Amino acid sequence: MFRLNPLRLATFVLLVISLALYAGFGGFFAREIVAEIAILAVLAIALDVAAGFGGMVSLAHGAIMGVGAYVYALAGQNGMTPWPAAASGIAAAGLTGALIGVVTGRTQGVYFIMATLAFGQMIWALTFSADWLGGDNGLGGIMRPSLPFSDLTDPLSFALYAIAVIVIVFGLATLFLRSALGRTFEAVHENPQRAASLGLSLIRVRTIGFAASSALAGFAGVLAAQHMQFISPAMMVWTASGEVLVVLILGGIGTLVGPALGATVFVTLKYWSAGWTDHWHLIIGAVLIAVVLAGGHGIYGQFERWYRHAFG
Repeated sequence: MFRLNPLRLATFVLLVISLALYAGFGGFFAREIVAEIAILAVLAIALDVAAGFGGMVSLAHGAIMGVGAYVYALAGQNGMTPWPAAASGIAAAGLTGALIGVVTGRTQGVYFIMATLAFGQMIWALTFSADWLGGDNGLGGIMRPSLPFSDLTDPLSFALYAIAVIVIVFGLATLFLRSALGRTFEAVHENPQRAASLGLSLIRVRTIGFAASSALAGFAGVLAAQHMQFISPAMMVWTASGEVLVVLILGGIGTLVGPALGATVFVTLKYWSAGWTDHWHLIIGAVLIAVVLAGGHGIYGQFERWYRHAFG
């Protein structure tokens, strides 16, 4: 069962404060990096709910994020104000996840991964070929929401808003995992035979859990659309799902804190290494291999193990 122990909470709070300080004292580029970290962190937390606690390693979360972004953009183009449009995007992502969960709920392991990959590619292909969705050109002119006493067209205000979205999604994921439904979702993953013997419908529980994870991915899609004010099918390709899986493994799967930390390390390493080589993927790959060879617990997972060993 997921426990938000003091170490995890303190690490998350420290990370959020560090991002806020970096955005506050950095320039325009720093604030854009913080917004990018926030989008990736939200998507990684969403995937952690499914993969880390339900054993459902998805390669469709990039496409599901895209569904949230496209529904938000289309709702705005049809006259809906930003907040209801955001709710529509999140609901559409959750519904997409539920549909995928119903079909793939019986599969596990590599078969589940391949099934979600197929769904993701179908969503991407449909979007790419649909003229009413802008096709390869995507959709532009996407609105940003308004907040009292804050202008979200200002880069600093938007960076702080993006950090607030991380906190909201982290809180929602925690509430879900601490709920009876969340505990059942974990139990089905850890001991499906026992769960079935208790009369639980494994497919139903897995579908609900995957839908909840997908709705959280919808937050990332809405945030990405608001940040770039432009979306295209490129955000739905399977490599986007693969990238967030790398972030999850890098940070520490099954911790909720690890995905946020992994997103921060990933984006920071990307821009740092891109400053002196075009092959920044090699740097990320080398770090990922080191993390896996160290036990596969991820950066935060390994830190937590060291802390427990040192302080009991």
